[in-house]
Amino acid sequence: MFDVAVRVSDLVVERGPVAALADISVNIASGRITGLLGPSGSGKSTLMRAIVGVQVVTSGSVTVLGLPAGEAELRSRVGYVTQAPSVYRDLTVRENLSYFQTIVGADPSDVDRVLEAVDLASVHKRLVKTLSGGQESRVSLATALLGKPELLILDEPTVGLDPVLRRDLWGLFHSLADSGLSLLVSSHVMDEASRCHDLLLMREGRLLAHGTESELLTKTSAPDIESAFLSLVDGHAA
Repeated sequence: MFDVAVRVSDLVVERGPVAALADISVNIASGRITGLLGPSGSGKSTLMRAIVGVQVVTSGSVTVLGLPAGEAELRSRVGYVTQAPSVYRDLTVRENLSYFQTIVGADPSDVDRVLEAVDLASVHKRLVKTLSGGQESRVSLATALLGKPELLILDEPTVGLDPVLRRDLWGLFHSLADSGLSLLVSSHVMDEASRCHDLLLMREGRLLAHGTESELLTKTSAPDIESAFLSLVDGHAA
């Protein structure tokens, strides 16, 4: 187990004249839920893609579980869930999981484990296209859990979900963290900050702050994390 799951050093990603990420340096702790918070367009997805190793970077480095991001060895050790469901809607839940289980080289019995973990065992025979949006999102999450990854990267996993499903998913995330899994979870919903152990606040490709919720509230003398974020934005602009 690494004390630090991800090390990002002087990371720059440019798209033409625009810096999608501007000199990002941060360490993401192991065995904790790190929330990546910021408005749409702040660079959250770009940073996640860089950590997974699928983003072309201009300069800087990203080390994941002690290896350079994108190394072949990390494919079975890092689970990644994009904003859009990444499963086949014309297959059943179980057929999807069996297909991805073969790809990652997991044991066939792992399918039943992840079905139980995301509470989809009762609908495992249904076509994904017949499921609710929340259930379809959980199928994507289940595929990322195959093979027992050490790091799970979730890009806006609760967007569009009702409060009950959001609560249940966060309960699952905490259970995974309790088992030793490291999670990086992005969101543009500031009230999800209280569900995370650590926070990264981003805006316009820059890292504004990194710390626990209480640390950031103390630093800014703000009553809540949204006010803290605005205070940090104002301070950065000054």
